[in-house]
This record gives sequence, structure tokens and C-alpha cells, in this order.
Amino acid sequence: MTNAGTGGTIVQYSHPDGQPFYVPVGGELQTYTIRPVSSASSSPSVVVHGGGHHVPEEATRKREIRLLKNREAARECRRKKKEYIKCLENRVAVLENQNKALIDELKSLKELYCQQKTE
Repeated sequence: MTNAGTGGTIVQYSHPDGQPFYVPVGGELQTYTIRPVSSASSSPSVVVHGGGHHVPEEATRKREIRLLKNREAARECRRKKKEYIKCLENRVAVLENQNKALIDELKSLKELYCQQKTE
């Protein structure tokens, strides 16, 4: 049996006293009421309570909020990464200058040592 209002599925089970009962399947957030069998009908009628149509709207709203937060977090992450890379590039430049200065100092000290050695 399918619930035409929301597209959910209802499964029929047999009760030990012989009366069938129906259970909704599929994680729907609705309440169902089973009414006794009337003389004209051979099976109980199922009535759906609650706003099943509100659940997809709520899920969509939550999804949109989650996606927006994720976008903002990704933007912040990219900004921090750029800042970190700039910091590393600056550090590399400073270290290269330091290295060049140390190499120049080493050359001058070697020249001074060689001059003193030859004298």
C-alpha cells in the first residue's frame, strides 16, 4: 500500500489475533492512525497526521544554510592559505638574503686568511 499524500510506503503485518496492522516504512516524520474496519471496507483506513510536506522544506533550508556556511569556511580557508604562502615567501626572501650575505662574508674571510697565510 502506498500513501498517496506523501509518496511513503506502508507495510501490512498480521497481528496474532488475526487483525492486520500497517506500519510506515522509510524514515518519514509523520504519524499514522489506523481506524477499525468498517462494514463496507475490508481493510483499516490509514490517516496521515502532520505536515509531511514541511519536512522537505526544512531539509532544503538546512541544506542551504550548511552550504552557505561551507562556502564561507572555504573562503576563509583560502584566505588563510594565501596569507600563509605570502609569509613563507617573505621568509624565503629573508633567508636567501641572509645566505647571500653569509656567502659574501665567507669569501672575504677566505681572502683575508689566504693573504695572511702568504705573508
